[in-house]
Amino acid sequence: MTDSAQRPKPISGLRFWFPRVAVALVIPVLLLALTEGVLRLLHVGYSTDLIEPCTIHGRPASCYNLFFPAPFFPPGMIKTPQFFSIPLDKPKNTYRIFVLGESAAMGDPDSAYGFSRYLEVMLRTRFPGIRFEIANTGMVAINSHVIREIARQLSAYQPDLFIVYAGSNEVVGPYGPGTVLTSSSMNPALIRTSIFLRSSRIGQLLTSASTKRSEWRGMEMFLDKQVRASSPRMEPAYRNFASNLRDIVESARTSGAHVLLCTVATNLKDSSPFGSLHRDGLSTEALHSWEALLQQGMAQENAGAYADAVKLYISAAQIDDQYADLQFRIARCLWAVGDYAGARDHYVRARDLDTLRFRADSRINEIIRSVATSSGSQVRLLDAQALFAANSQNGVIGGELLYDHVHFTPVANYLFASAAYEDILPLLPANLVAFAGATAPPSEAECERLLAFTAHDRSRVASEMIDRLQRSPFTNQLTHGEQVQSLIFRAAGPTETPQQTATEYEWAITQAPNDLTLHYKFGLFLFDYDRNAAAQELILARPNDTFPVFLPDGTQIR
Repeated sequence: MTDSAQRPKPISGLRFWFPRVAVALVIPVLLLALTEGVLRLLHVGYSTDLIEPCTIHGRPASCYNLFFPAPFFPPGMIKTPQFFSIPLDKPKNTYRIFVLGESAAMGDPDSAYGFSRYLEVMLRTRFPGIRFEIANTGMVAINSHVIREIARQLSAYQPDLFIVYAGSNEVVGPYGPGTVLTSSSMNPALIRTSIFLRSSRIGQLLTSASTKRSEWRGMEMFLDKQVRASSPRMEPAYRNFASNLRDIVESARTSGAHVLLCTVATNLKDSSPFGSLHRDGLSTEALHSWEALLQQGMAQENAGAYADAVKLYISAAQIDDQYADLQFRIARCLWAVGDYAGARDHYVRARDLDTLRFRADSRINEIIRSVATSSGSQVRLLDAQALFAANSQNGVIGGELLYDHVHFTPVANYLFASAAYEDILPLLPANLVAFAGATAPPSEAECERLLAFTAHDRSRVASEMIDRLQRSPFTNQLTHGEQVQSLIFRAAGPTETPQQTATEYEWAITQAPNDLTLHYKFGLFLFDYDRNAAAQELILARPNDTFPVFLPDGTQIR
């Protein structure tokens, strides 16, 4: 036998390295899993699931988990929706609707009078044989990355319909290119990994140890996060939005639910851009020429010579047409001379160039329409942008329908709810619809009476909006003074005595004695007049006996 025959055969590279690499990977994963399990057993950290078990009026239910937004917000900035619950068992003849979206979907500035509440009283009034459950999961400052996860988890709760009104926060919300809330990574895999890690107990420990606690300061937090329309970071943001919308639709499809995808309406005429930047590469000389033309144009505009102002502004735009405020000035002057089509084009361009991107731009609405029309029969499109334009002066959405840049006025809430109502009608059980006395939606006045949306509340909401507009970036807008004046006019609208307000609440409660929101709002109203009566209403507003009850001054009464 030769020496070569006696030597052992060499081990192949794959056979040698595979077990070693496997061990090197598996052991850390097992250690992490063990650590995560121990932390859970010791109740370290918290669940970030959307829903947790609860009891509502003595019956088992699922309630919103306050810690759900933690993976998407820094400590101290966690935003939550209004409280919502879902009965554990879905009763017969129940139609379950989930509303998904941001602050506008939530009903901000007061969710008690948001479009979902109008829709609820419309459906309840016209179809008493059907039990309608509408859970509004809208939340301030979120975007499609968060809504995608909400839809995924809600799909397990026997939904019949998802209403999705979202798109305003794709840049400034979590994982957007102009956010202050999380990393601005545009890579979907990294985003999913970040959400997963921040949801784990290990991730929560690391985050709490390494992240400085912050304070929510509203939109002014984003002042140094300007993003140009031409920024290369916008394309990934659009792709992620489209992908998230498709995932939301797929979650609904797997649950058997229909989807109402809605375009986003923005205030074009009465809410000027929040931020403007000059085009890249503009020379100092060109900038001086641009500024001189702008000043001359402003002088003509202030003198009422709008046609001359337009000529000067157009000359400035030939030097730099990327400055959002300039496009808005052109639009405003064209409107003044009666060129409404031209004005609309420039209003749209001003919004799309706005570098503080708190409004859905044209591309966002194109994506919503595309996903809706390509997703099959389970998905319907509610084109809110077109609906509101059709109900606006000369087809340009303004302050009549939107208090500020995106939030609905009562007229807009009724319009939107009526359109959603019409889309829902064909989806309802035909045998139950057949017994309805009338199928046309109730009037706006009827809805608002059932909601106890009193003159007192209208004035209060307008006053709250005035306070909101006293902070940046609203104070930087060209239209700031006009917006505040309009809200002052709303706040000083028709008045009523406290007794008249109370009577309206009492009547609405007789129509829906189990409406917790009515009891809650009535309790808040009564606080200034009869604290004992206020306490009783707030107690009736709680979902169960263990739910804490606080008076508006912070006093806990039960």
